[in-house]
Amino acid sequence: MKLAGPDDPPKPMFILVPGFWLGAWAWAKVAGRLRVAGHDVEAVTLPGLAERAAPRADVTLADHVAAVAALVAQRGPGVILVGHSGAGSVIYAVTDRLPDQVRRAVYVDSGPLPDGTAIDPYLGPDVAEIPLPAWAELKAAGTSLAGLGRQRRADFRRQAVPHPAGPARDRLRLTGTRRRDVPVTMITSSHRPADVARLAKQGHPYFAELTELPVSYFDLPTGHWPMLSRPAALAAALLQTATV
Repeated sequence: MKLAGPDDPPKPMFILVPGFWLGAWAWAKVAGRLRVAGHDVEAVTLPGLAERAAPRADVTLADHVAAVAALVAQRGPGVILVGHSGAGSVIYAVTDRLPDQVRRAVYVDSGPLPDGTAIDPYLGPDVAEIPLPAWAELKAAGTSLAGLGRQRRADFRRQAVPHPAGPARDRLRLTGTRRRDVPVTMITSSHRPADVARLAKQGHPYFAELTELPVSYFDLPTGHWPMLSRPAALAAALLQTATV
């Protein structure tokens, strides 16, 4: 193994943004492996998700974007920005704001939403939060639980926090075009790369933007939460993104 020398360029930093109901805790096993490989890592807990008692009624998508953008501005340029699931819209908005600060955007079973779209625009204005649904309800909605055994599911539910409704209801606002210069890696866990590419060409709202982006794919077969079901494999995939 070649040791890093004083003249070697610094390894890029990872900022890991979790999806619904999750905090920084969800990335623990992935972040540990990235740090062992010599990378600086910041795992994010988004506003309203620090604890069950946290206020959520007034949290907006803009709040989530601002929190991540502040980290990127502080730690960039050269950040590898990783978003899982519902955080895809957050990191895409950050690349729109700060395209020069992001070396690569990585979507983990996620995708970049187009301007003007929302994850769930039909949520009523009186809904303040979205609790973690029952497992059967998630499966019925098409969310893969592959790789999550009984104990992992129990741990997940014990640590999960209701997600603020605002970030799901709010429409994404993008203002520039230079976000399309930021390289993208799609780590596909509950879909296969060919299926995602096909959906992008068909205009699926979660993936249509990929047709405008410099995108590569990494196939990681498991369920929707690879940081919990296959953390070592996910860390290995992220390490690969740091070498291109």
